[in-house]
Amino acid sequence: MVMHQVKNLCETSRTKLKEAIAKMELFLNHYSLPQLSTENDPAMEEFYRGYLSDTRHLLVFCEVSYEKLGMNLRRPHFNEDYAEKVLYDVYHSCVNGFYYPKNECYSEDGRYAYTGQDAIRFRKKPSREVRNLTIELSKIFEELREDLTYYETDYMTQRRMQGDRM
Repeated sequence: MVMHQVKNLCETSRTKLKEAIAKMELFLNHYSLPQLSTENDPAMEEFYRGYLSDTRHLLVFCEVSYEKLGMNLRRPHFNEDYAEKVLYDVYHSCVNGFYYPKNECYSEDGRYAYTGQDAIRFRKKPSREVRNLTIELSKIFEELREDLTYYETDYMTQRRMQGDRM
């Protein structure tokens, strides 16, 4: 990729990560397990426990990537190799972290991707706040996924062909 394209991609990715971070922080600062799990249903409590855990992990991945992108963008000489590695990490830790959460509280149903409907399907019926956050994040991470699809496979293939060990 041309350096100015990589730099622009770093800037737009950083902006999208900042938006996702703000939404997750706001949610996590306002909601706790007892607030979400108002029913005496152990299955729902387990669901919310897993959801909150996945959200905290995703927040950390996004914050780390946000800082790495910012650090590279602030340098006097933009490091293209480092930027491509960070963009690869954004795809694999943040985008995949969102779409494939460890606790599987929700998943993406690709059949809805082209219908204009929300492609996120929850394992249990969540509260409106959880649903809204997840749908808002899905829009951000969908854009990131589209922007960074190159880094899913092509980046690693290119590095291996150059003899780099990853």
